[in-house]
Amino acid sequence: MSSTTQRVHADSLKAANTSILHQPKSVWAVFFACIIAFMGIGLVDPILPAIAHNLNATPSEVSLLFTSYNAVMAVAMLITGMISSRLGVKRTLLTGIVIIALFSALGGFSNGIWTLVGLRGGWGLGNALFVATALAAIVSLSTSGTANAIILYEAAIGLGISVGPLLGGWLGGMSWRGPFLGVAVLMVIAFIGLIVLMPNPKTTQSERPKTALADPFRALKQHRSLLVFGLTAALYNFGFFTLLAYTPFVMGLDEHGLGLVFLGWGILLAVTSVFMAPKLQKRFGTVKSMCAMLILFALILFIMGIWTSIQWVVIAAVIFAGSLLGNNNTLITTAVMNCAPIERSTASAAYSFLRFIGGAIAPFLAGKLAEWFNPHMPFIVGAVFVLLSVLFIWANNKHVKHVDSIESGH
Repeated sequence: MSSTTQRVHADSLKAANTSILHQPKSVWAVFFACIIAFMGIGLVDPILPAIAHNLNATPSEVSLLFTSYNAVMAVAMLITGMISSRLGVKRTLLTGIVIIALFSALGGFSNGIWTLVGLRGGWGLGNALFVATALAAIVSLSTSGTANAIILYEAAIGLGISVGPLLGGWLGGMSWRGPFLGVAVLMVIAFIGLIVLMPNPKTTQSERPKTALADPFRALKQHRSLLVFGLTAALYNFGFFTLLAYTPFVMGLDEHGLGLVFLGWGILLAVTSVFMAPKLQKRFGTVKSMCAMLILFALILFIMGIWTSIQWVVIAAVIFAGSLLGNNNTLITTAVMNCAPIERSTASAAYSFLRFIGGAIAPFLAGKLAEWFNPHMPFIVGAVFVLLSVLFIWANNKHVKHVDSIESGH
């Protein structure tokens, strides 16, 4: 039995005897902070058209708010393991929160689209430190096994993403600056929560194993399964961020309306990631379930591309897509955490680096495709990339099929 199999088998035995709700307070502290951190994504989404109007920017220029954010986050993911292994999990999380709060507050006071794009890059740096460390922290601190820990993490993401647009629509209705300042306030609350609820690490800085800058690259080179899942996520994120960054410009809704649509999207994302994804994984296996969700998501994007001008079709498609994305996020994150016998923080950093490269290119590409061709084209191209991710998994099935046997404990 390999070390990966032994580790996951031990996790499954531990999970069998421990409820997902019976966790140390440190897990709940990170869980709470994750909810607030991921509110930041949804808070900004309903105000994209308002930003374009108030700062005299085109949709493709506004989409750079996602591009700079994801590009910096992708590169920063490579150093998160090195930083957290030296600062420790708690200090790294707190550092990430401080950076997010600072740059989001500065964004609320900016007066130009290019200044805002640059500040969003700084926001991405803080989010990289927080996100990669938070996932590894919840998995390592949880007493209910890897699978349940990942479900908790995805639940926090879903809750944050679902509540964020509603709050963002309300704040954005007053001013497009409101959501940026709102994120800063929420990050201060998250900072206090972690300080109070998360205990200091038992190991000293000198006792912690140090992670090298080259570790994520080494992991991608040595473990083909990690590379496959990372590139799959990069392709899939073309569709994900096309929906997130471009759809607000074609729905014809105000800030409140967009907030409600993405609230529905986020609720389905949260519910399916917690309750449906584990059932799909158990019955059909991780890889097959993931491919099914991706194919359905590509179909939804094609529908949005064909009937872009019909408002109710686009709104219904966005909301329904939340269920597919919630399932897929949990499935692929679980697969990544179990696919290779390496430190989970290193696996998360390597995977996230590739994943957010797709997230950096897609928003700007979507805006440009709409300018070069027509409003339908971004969805069509996004759907093609999502289908390519499925074909890529199938072509590399021999490198990833072991994930299902590992997760079943065999």
